[in-house]
This record gives sequence, structure tokens and C-alpha cells, in this order.
Amino acid sequence: MSGHVLILNAGSSSLKFRIYELGDAADSWNVAAGGQIEGIGTAPRLHAKDGAGKTIADDRLAGKADARAALDALAKWLRTRFGAKGLVGVGHRVVHGGASYAAPVVVTARVLDDLRGLEPLAPLHQPYNLAGIAQLLERLPDLPQVACFDTGFHRGWSDVAELVPVPAEIRRAGVQRYGFHGISYEYIAGALPRVAPEIADKRVIVAHLGSGASLCALKNGKSVDCTFGFTALDGLCMGTRPGALDPGVVLHLFQALELSAKEVETLLYKKCGLLGISGFSNDMRELLASPDPNAMLAVDYFIYHATKQLGSLAAILGGLDGLVFTAGIGENSPEIRRRISEACAWLGD
Repeated sequence: MSGHVLILNAGSSSLKFRIYELGDAADSWNVAAGGQIEGIGTAPRLHAKDGAGKTIADDRLAGKADARAALDALAKWLRTRFGAKGLVGVGHRVVHGGASYAAPVVVTARVLDDLRGLEPLAPLHQPYNLAGIAQLLERLPDLPQVACFDTGFHRGWSDVAELVPVPAEIRRAGVQRYGFHGISYEYIAGALPRVAPEIADKRVIVAHLGSGASLCALKNGKSVDCTFGFTALDGLCMGTRPGALDPGVVLHLFQALELSAKEVETLLYKKCGLLGISGFSNDMRELLASPDPNAMLAVDYFIYHATKQLGSLAAILGGLDGLVFTAGIGENSPEIRRRISEACAWLGD
């Protein structure tokens, strides 16, 4: 077999990709290229590097390019660069698999319809994840496409960890705690035996801190619990999402402030979190650099609640043997790592 496999992570404003080429061994896949189209809808630009890290594309795309046009542009670039060998398959990151999809699945029209039913539970991600799949199904119906779910790694939690304390008839309709960022956490769990074998099979908390933020408790490399629950609104304060919120606040938005369901959805997904507290930015870099008191308050709140929920997961694990940081803030902000680590010093070295 020869050819390439394309991996896509489609979002509202970016399309991240990586392409693998079959190596000499039957099960050996080498990175041929990777990058992203960012600025979709405003000023889209294609960035790409080859497997050695050399820049092979840095091109401004014509117009504002919506998500559909961005995928068309990527397909054209891939044909130009790798046209000698066609695609043999595409893998997609899909945020929500619901109760029915715990493992990667080959996407059919029926599967796609099922996943569309979950869009209200992940409106910032699911519609864009699925749009790319639908576009490829339309144009290349015989090309195998596989959906990999952010919820999948967390399946297998205990009954009490999955439970949402509402009546049984509501739970039977799929209302349970799912957890997200599972693809990231599964990668970390798989990498720990190589990079930190001394903690790989012990009690570890992974802090996925970015525009979306969460914590995951691992024991023996398996997910035990996560700060995300039924939707990706729960848990930590995020760039534009509030994290854990008293349900009475939501009732107040409907009853006293008379907001519509769409207005509440927009508020909770796009106007809260770091942006809501600071009043001007959801970018941790800008907040750390700003002397504005509200920026400082946003950073303090982020650290306070990360520390608070880290402690709760440590209690579930019965102690802590390792703390791992990942994602944009976790990887690139020594200040945030330092402050969270210092606040958790009581857990031990």
C-alpha cells in the first residue's frame, strides 16, 4: 500500500492538518507535512512545514475564505505538493461522540447525522468538525474517513463519576458527564512511559490549559475524572467560557434578565471567562502583560480555580505523583505554570 493519510482538526477560525506518508515498514507512517490555515473568515493564511520542520508554505489566501473555501484551498495545495500519491484516508478530531460513540469510527451518512444531533452540546467545535467531513463525503464519497472523539478517552469512568444528579428519565436521554480534550490526554498518557516513566503508571493530573482549559486525573494511564462534564462549559475558567457556574445564574439570565436561549448560549460560550472578567481580552499573554486591574483579576481567578479543582482531583486520586502541563498556556507560559505549581506545593514535591 502507498499513499498519504490526512489528519484534520477543523475549527471556526482555523483548520489544522498533518499529512502522513507510508514508510518502508508496513506499519510505519512518516510525517510529510503539517500546519494550519488560520484567520478563516478574516485574513486567511496557509502555514505549513515539512517533516523536518522546514517551512514549505506561508501563503495568504484570496478573500476572507470561509471554512469550506479553506478546505478547498488546502486540498488544492495538497494535490500540488503530493499529487503523485493520492489520499488513502482522512482522520478527523470530533469533540463529542455522545453515548453511542466511544471509539474511532468510519463515518457514514448515518454516523454524520448522529453526530450532528450533538452540535448543541459543543457549538464552538462540533459544527466545524462535521462540516469538513460532510464536504469530503460530498466530493470523495469512497474515501474512508475516521472520526476520533475527545470524549472517547474518558469512557469507562465509574458510575458515580459519570453521573449527573437529575431524574432517571433525563439521564436516559443521554445526560451524563462525558469529559473532553480526550485526544490530548490520551496522547499524554501514551507519551509518559517514554518521557517520564517514573510517574507513567501512578497518580497524575494533566492540565490542558489553553483557550479551552481542563484538568484530567490519570491513574495507571487511564482517565479517572475530568473537570469537563456534560458539555465543554464546565470546570475551569477559559478564554470565553465561564467554567463551573451555579445553575441559578443561568435561571437568573432567563427569568430576571429575560435573555433568550440563543443569547444565553452566546454569552456562556463567547463572552465569559477571561474575556468577561478582563473586559477586553481572552489572550493570556495580553492579560499577563497588562497593568489593568481587571486583567490581573482575570489571571488570579484562572489560577485560583485551576488550583481549587486540581486539589479536588488529587483528592479523588488519593494523592498526586505528577503534574503535567500542556496546550497553549500550559506549554508557553512559565508564569502560569509557576503560580499553579506553587499554589499546589502542599501536595508534595
